[in-house]
Amino acid sequence: MQGDLLGPDVVNSNDNSLSPLHKIARPFLIPPHIIRFTYSSGEKALGVRQYHVASVLCQRAKVAMSHFEPNEYIRYDLLEKNINIVRKRLNRPLTLSEKIVYGHLDDPTNQEIERGKTYLRLRPDRVAMQDATAQMAMLQFISSGLPKVAVPSTIHCDHLIEAQLGGEKDLRRAKDINQEVYNFLATAGAKYGVGFWRPGSGIIHQIILENYAYPGVLLIGTDSHTPNGGGLGGICIGVGGADAVDVMAGIPWELKCPKVIGVKLTGSLSGWTSPKDVILKVAGILTVKGGTGAIVEYHGPGVDSISCTGMATICNMGAEIGATTSVFPYNHRMKKYLDKTGRADIAHLADEFKDHLVPDPGCHYDQLIEINLSELKPHINGPFTPDLAHPVAEVGTVAEKEGWPLDIRVGLIGSCTNSSYEDMGRSAAVAKQALAHGLKCKSQFTITPGSEQIRATIERDGYAQILRDVGGIVLANACGPCIGQWDRKDIKKGEKNTIVTSYNRNFTGRNDANPETHAFVTSPEIVTALAIAGTLKFNPETDFLTGKDGKKFKLEAPDADELPRAEFDPGQDTYQHPPKDSSGQRVDVSPTSQRLQLLEPFDKWDGKDLEDLQILIKVKGKCTTDHISAAGPWLKFRGHLDNISNNLLIGAINIENGKANSVRNAVTQEFGPVPDTARYYKKHGIRWVVVGDENYGEGSSREHAALEPRHLGGRAIITKSFARIHETNLKKQGLLPLTFADPADYNKIHPVDKLTIQGLKDFAPGKPLKCVIKHPNGTQETILLNHTFNETQIEWFRAGSALNRMKELQHQ
Repeated sequence: MQGDLLGPDVVNSNDNSLSPLHKIARPFLIPPHIIRFTYSSGEKALGVRQYHVASVLCQRAKVAMSHFEPNEYIRYDLLEKNINIVRKRLNRPLTLSEKIVYGHLDDPTNQEIERGKTYLRLRPDRVAMQDATAQMAMLQFISSGLPKVAVPSTIHCDHLIEAQLGGEKDLRRAKDINQEVYNFLATAGAKYGVGFWRPGSGIIHQIILENYAYPGVLLIGTDSHTPNGGGLGGICIGVGGADAVDVMAGIPWELKCPKVIGVKLTGSLSGWTSPKDVILKVAGILTVKGGTGAIVEYHGPGVDSISCTGMATICNMGAEIGATTSVFPYNHRMKKYLDKTGRADIAHLADEFKDHLVPDPGCHYDQLIEINLSELKPHINGPFTPDLAHPVAEVGTVAEKEGWPLDIRVGLIGSCTNSSYEDMGRSAAVAKQALAHGLKCKSQFTITPGSEQIRATIERDGYAQILRDVGGIVLANACGPCIGQWDRKDIKKGEKNTIVTSYNRNFTGRNDANPETHAFVTSPEIVTALAIAGTLKFNPETDFLTGKDGKKFKLEAPDADELPRAEFDPGQDTYQHPPKDSSGQRVDVSPTSQRLQLLEPFDKWDGKDLEDLQILIKVKGKCTTDHISAAGPWLKFRGHLDNISNNLLIGAINIENGKANSVRNAVTQEFGPVPDTARYYKKHGIRWVVVGDENYGEGSSREHAALEPRHLGGRAIITKSFARIHETNLKKQGLLPLTFADPADYNKIHPVDKLTIQGLKDFAPGKPLKCVIKHPNGTQETILLNHTFNETQIEWFRAGSALNRMKELQHQ
């Protein structure tokens, strides 16, 4: 595992002194603050140190990051200074992505900058964690020995609420079942200075958009859909928990300098076409790995026809193309949203610095895509992958040809991607038309509000009741079925069926653990229309429905306000501020708990090459983090590494027999579950490796997909290519993510072979490692394996994990 066991003062610490690591890191925690003195010739900037507390010195337009942190200020002056340094160095126009990313460099003067090549050392403004990933992140932070987080950070309880009976009942049940975990997160947050959003507050990304995102922010979050904040002009990036720990510890965060993909939007949205259709179209163009290593930057005159929450939808689902993140330039739609969510002061400040919150004219994109919104048609993507794009007008015909079930069993709207006031309003506009003709949904229909604020406001304004009247059930303000938290009763496992959702991800078994559920993703209004019609063959743009009176009618394209005309209703107060004095705060973890487990350090590298590694599994085809570490019912073990390791790779397909969760034990020659086989190897001192296909680890940011193989004795993962977040997570836990220099070498390895990885004594950036494939007949082949490790990451490997390395630095 990693880190040290909790010391006695972690349970009830009265010692608030800075640790050695804090003393080392503190001078570097916050870059120079810019103080402006007015001279007759204008303003002149002088550099002094700024800490994350209120300064007695005033800056131009001092504005708080959020209402919840009145003494934490937006640092546009610093952003401006850093951008000017980098622009002078590069001597070229900058994209918006470059302005925000380079504007947060730890050392803008000396940082080597080359897109797709160099690693940047960055200073994010804040950290956000959802409850499923926050457990491991906070356990790792506790192991670091640090007394407080160095940057504003929050925990959001949204993943552990199972959809079953409806909002209030499901929330009460979740609070009871997850009391131990919620108590741990609340007390850990209180002790270490982290804000805590209680269960029922809403989905992390909606809460961030409403309260914490702002134009130009650099935010990292322990969830792959953190890019949602790009809809408000920020660079918001999904990471693993170990990355969050680095930032919370005040250590510069590393990111490979991203390439920039430009998406130029022209025309304007109208009719049934929605913001969701933009990203569904882009996903069809770029595929699930086309955005890997790049930020997708939307620009052009079409941007102004999209609401702020619509832009967030587009950025949110950018995770499905592997993008580092996505972003829109600051405009009047963002200003309107900031005003309506009580942040007019931020909007005014953004207006003042607007030149730094939009791309420079003439800036260069590594790839450019153009989409005419006036010509874009409603889309629906799936099944089983979010990049299989179809116009809604054609999906029925394709489904008939492919043998996909036409009858829609359930329509589900909401999720972090599409749960805004506008989304709910457009869906209600469709439902209202059906009700006027005496119709209700033929399919089951569920609604997930994105936040308590959205729930309260759509209740007040009547949208929720309209959606109930048409046959819908309003679920809790949580992730729910989108992440597999769905106690589905209408089908049996293995039953072939179709569902349509406004979610972002539709991998096999993701929503309901049934591999035969054909899940399609589309906009909330299209989901609502299809749920009313009950079939994939319905196209609301052209097809008619039959009313209760027997007369045919056609649904009109929905129209709804992007924001409420009155102010938002905030609903119940669900936020817990960290106390000013946390010295008496207890953080208890029972040694007999089945939900939480303290961490121990992973073993260090022994200084030798990895000899005769057994192949645990050679994976065939798509292997997402859902395949590696399933969600759904397994979420309850996210704070207990040993227990959750019982789901290791249970969804991956073994190339040897075409089955999931069935691999050969090289010692007994018997086939059995993957976790059991891994545990057998660990018990008998047999080190092992996984061989994977393309884009290995796509999907969620969950670092458990890296922690589990490390915990059960894995040493390396060798694939054709990796998804960005998962590759970093593997490095953080002391594993070797390696790629075939020649992708065809994947075919040279057989599940019964043994592998030796050579060259680790001379492990260096850019230098391939050798892999000797030892076949059972005594023959051998040698191939080359590439890697993307830099010097710092090689130190993680040698120390056994990034957290181990942090502890080494602390004691130097």
